[in-house]
Amino acid sequence: MTTGAILSLLSAICYGAMAVMAKAAYAMGMDAWQMLLCRFVFGVLLMGGWLVLRDPGAFRIAPKKLAAVGLVGMFLYTTQSFCYFSSIRYISPSTTTLILYAYPAVVTLLSAPFLGLRLTRPLLFSLLAVSAGCALVFSDAFARGADPRGLALASGGMAVFSCYLLLCQVVMRGLRPKTATFYMILSTGLGFALVHPPTVLLDLTAPQLAMGLALGLIPTALAVSLLFAAIERVGSAYASVFSSFEPVATIVFAAVFLGDPVIPWQIGGALLILAGIALPNLAAWRQARALRSAP
Repeated sequence: MTTGAILSLLSAICYGAMAVMAKAAYAMGMDAWQMLLCRFVFGVLLMGGWLVLRDPGAFRIAPKKLAAVGLVGMFLYTTQSFCYFSSIRYISPSTTTLILYAYPAVVTLLSAPFLGLRLTRPLLFSLLAVSAGCALVFSDAFARGADPRGLALASGGMAVFSCYLLLCQVVMRGLRPKTATFYMILSTGLGFALVHPPTVLLDLTAPQLAMGLALGLIPTALAVSLLFAAIERVGSAYASVFSSFEPVATIVFAAVFLGDPVIPWQIGGALLILAGIALPNLAAWRQARALRSAP
């Protein structure tokens, strides 16, 4: 459980940088399509290059698994990513992330009937603490003149991302996280390339290319790899709860790089999120300790 929590936290930090990076990319003159193509084209090149050097065996995948991962990436991950990046054009990164972070509750509740997850008391308390923490962290988000178009896009992205995480747990069975990551990023990049030709990347300036490489590395190759490794260990429901650290990371990055003020009750919300992440791990540690001490 602890390893899965740490991997989820690291993934959340990488994902938490994405909203701030997207806002900066818009300021540099990039549009949503350019950012999305950069994210997945550069992401698959970076991930593929690393696998060629370190683990070529990770490219092996059964045809049925390839088809399953490809469908999830090409349709669900492309849709969620487009909704997310497009919403940031109309509303603040904080508002987008607040709406997105309804997904831990959705994933956890849907995991019970569809994946057989047992809704234990620590998990439910953890979910409640995380939800309350997210609400406090972004308590002033809707006071910033939220555009209905941005709200609709963010809400659609949240719904699609919830389905995506549930399906990831299913299609990843028997797959190594590295393999799943590479083919998920590849299929998502192909999905965007079919809709919008990647030749637009040739028009990017040097600073825009640097931002594109950063989008491909941090919130894509690293974030997806860490998330899939966490899902392999603890399942999509726990991984989504532990990944709730992303709003805290977003607030910190926005404060440091965009100058967004940090309001006192946002600190309280961050503490609630951390408490919600720690609670299932504490319960698992107590259970493991009880088992070890049993005669």
